[in-house]
Amino acid sequence: MLDIRPSADLRNNYNEISNICHETHEPIYITKNGKGDLVIMSIEAYEGICNKFALYELLNEGLANERKGDVRDFNEAMQDIKQVLEHV
Repeated sequence: MLDIRPSADLRNNYNEISNICHETHEPIYITKNGKGDLVIMSIEAYEGICNKFALYELLNEGLANERKGDVRDFNEAMQDIKQVLEHV
């Protein structure tokens, strides 16, 4: 369920808002003069979203390569990955 709060809550109830964001990993929507203005979330939740976007970009790149026929044999690719990991 959406948690929608007025902007005054940022000033008056910051600790409560912070605790809710960290406990639920969900955003809190902040209104200003009765209209949507901001979204507040924990850093962990934000980083999770950023990581998902990065993964989606890589998946889209892979799908585009597949459509172009730019693909490799699975076993060959795994060998290359293992070689890289041995040097890490």
